Amino acid sequence: MSTKVYQTDHELETRVKKATERISENMHIVANEPSLAFYRLQEHVRKALPPMVEKRVEVLALQRQLQGRCYDVEYAVSAVKTMQDAEKSFGNTIEFIKNAMHFKQQLKFEEQRRNKKDGQRDSMYKRLSAHIPTLDQLPHFSDEISDVVRETANRVESLVNHARHSNELQRANTTHN
Repeated sequence: MSTKVYQTDHELETRVKKATERISENMHIVANEPSLAFYRLQEHVRKALPPMVEKRVEVLALQRQLQGRCYDVEYAVSAVKTMQDAEKSFGNTIEFIKNAMHFKQQLKFEEQRRNKKDGQRDSMYKRLSAHIPTLDQLPHFSDEISDVVRETANRVESLVNHARHSNELQRANTTHN
């Protein structure tokens, strides 16, 4: 058998060597690509995660604040609805105030008429009503309320006087009969 001897071609050898190096390098890149991808993912997570966690904490805090404010608004709305339901009570209160002012005027008229009739006699109730303090806490009503208190004291006095007078008349009638 004859052996053939091939001559080495340097150019071909360099080309083959470069091709095998490239194939080896590509095989190394392909073999290590998942770890490179994981490295890139890990790098991205390290950069992106802390601000994301910070934003999540901010969002949760804002959610709690918003929920608290929603409860406040719901409470305010229910208070307004309750006030609307109390409109009838306020109307009744206004009517009572009007009636009280009317009764005060009637009492004042009766007192003026009685004072003309009886003369200006001082009594224990008038002296008592003179010591009743005015209501400085209610500046709009203080004069009217103190007048009402005095008028009430005067009315009580007149009722007591009337009762005494009618008792005296009854005694006089029973003693004469």
